[in-house]
Amino acid sequence: MGRSRWTGWSWQTRFSGLPGCRRYSLLKFNSVRDIPGTKYVWSYGEENVPDKHRDRLARLTAHGMMRKLKTTRAWSIKESLRDLWKCRSRVAAEHHWRWWYGWAIRSRLSHVKQVATMLKAHLPGVLAYFRHRVTNAASEGLNAKLQRIKSMAYGFRSREHFKTAIFFHCGGLDLYPATH
Repeated sequence: MGRSRWTGWSWQTRFSGLPGCRRYSLLKFNSVRDIPGTKYVWSYGEENVPDKHRDRLARLTAHGMMRKLKTTRAWSIKESLRDLWKCRSRVAAEHHWRWWYGWAIRSRLSHVKQVATMLKAHLPGVLAYFRHRVTNAASEGLNAKLQRIKSMAYGFRSREHFKTAIFFHCGGLDLYPATH
């Protein structure tokens, strides 16, 4: 079957259609002055939007604009899926998933439909979280640290040198001299 593409999944990579929706919104609604310069505003979660962008985002996500702009619809669909992780049981998560999936498929946004289809293929793995409450975040973090060590050195001559660098950076050694 091959390696799963679930590893390393993030909204920034999977919802890459937001910039495409943004370009469409710019072309179709030239009268909307708030759209230019919003490229990074859409990547924030609703609770993490900086104060300087909060008013602009509120105007863009207002109910009237929600129907007009593809970008705001895609952002709202993305934000509503984040509520899946707040569910307390697998049954509640399945119910929320069915509601979200129906909305995403009916959204007429090709990138959102693509994400919904991909998530549906991985749904058993997503719902397994609600049984075990365990993620692979620690292993992903360690892998990122190892990749950073490897890239800082522009490669290693041997596995032993790489192993030594891993122990040096990840070993938790106290390198300060002991004082008496």
